[in-house]
Amino acid sequence: MGPLAGVRVLDLTTIMMGPSATQTLAEMGADVIKIEAPGGDPVRLIGPGRSPAMGGLFLNANGSKRSLCLNLKTGGGRGVLLRLARSADVLVYNIRPQAMARLGLSYEEVSAERADIIYAGMFGYGQDGPYAARPAYDDLIQGAAVLPWLVAQAGDGTPRYVPSAIADRIVGLSAVGAICAALYHRQKTGEGQRVDVPMFETMVSLVLSDHLGGLTFEPPLDAGGYQRLLTRHRKPYKTRDGYICALLYADQQWRAFYGLVGKAEAFDADPRLKTMATRSRHIEELYGEVAAEFLARDTAEWMRLLEVADIPVMPFHDLGSILSDPHLDAIGFFQDEVHPSEGAVRRMRAASTWSRTQPAAHRPAPRLGEHSRELLREAGYGEEEIQHLLETQSVMDEAG
Repeated sequence: MGPLAGVRVLDLTTIMMGPSATQTLAEMGADVIKIEAPGGDPVRLIGPGRSPAMGGLFLNANGSKRSLCLNLKTGGGRGVLLRLARSADVLVYNIRPQAMARLGLSYEEVSAERADIIYAGMFGYGQDGPYAARPAYDDLIQGAAVLPWLVAQAGDGTPRYVPSAIADRIVGLSAVGAICAALYHRQKTGEGQRVDVPMFETMVSLVLSDHLGGLTFEPPLDAGGYQRLLTRHRKPYKTRDGYICALLYADQQWRAFYGLVGKAEAFDADPRLKTMATRSRHIEELYGEVAAEFLARDTAEWMRLLEVADIPVMPFHDLGSILSDPHLDAIGFFQDEVHPSEGAVRRMRAASTWSRTQPAAHRPAPRLGEHSRELLREAGYGEEEIQHLLETQSVMDEAG
């Protein structure tokens, strides 16, 4: 029983941003009902997978949910959704609000069924600006939020997107926080509300918190950018036989490193190393000098030396080695389970630990329409009504 036990969530989201958010709510104990259109969430089709419509990306963002397949473009499908809304605490969507209105599922229409519902939307842009109706995807938001430009400044001048759906994931986590806060407000006041979580504004705020710098002031004190993050040497260090991830940040860490490489006297004599401020001004050249020192020893030796010196260090993992990381292995981060249709699969446990209400996966990712009949019965539909909804294709179950 997680901290959100007893909370029911109608999940109208697809792809990555919304499903990752609602999976977190599900792991916290919420009863998440994944409302899928005929054909299902498109991510179901992104492989590899052992059977159709159950790809790995889908499994990793949709655990602990139940699937109800509805055609919301039919009166019957919309009617089912609105009946479910009467017993739901939260409705989450990640299409444009204009599309929700065309489906007859605007905030006003949904809250007419339950006045205190939390109606949470994740979409590209705030609805009071000129971008309001534009479609948005992770790549577009990364580019607009300066990330590829920053990558170019720190690299060879070529702008690149971060090779992770980082905007989707960050905005999803922001939505989790917003939904939980809205539920807390409702608990205190009895008031539901509409909550908008726009991708563009969320990511601009996150990125500029690091890089606005001198542009914080008027007139500007510099052209912005946090130089330690932008130096081309801020990357895993190459050793004699591989790579290692290490960070020299605090005074004592720099001093300890110079002692390790036999340059303690040089540390005391070098004015560039005196304070964090002086190091920041010379960070490009200092990180370059540190990188040259790492070439002199192999990775295992550096791991031993840096750990003893209490200098932050971590292994440089790839997608294979991370699966056998000793720390993750010790805490049981990767857990094997048998999926009813997909066989043996690997899943990740919740990252946070709680002393009383530990979030956890409590059911496997659902097949499309797997719980359609079950959820209709819970909503009070009789067997003849259910059969009619299936025959008119307002609702589909896993049999099609």
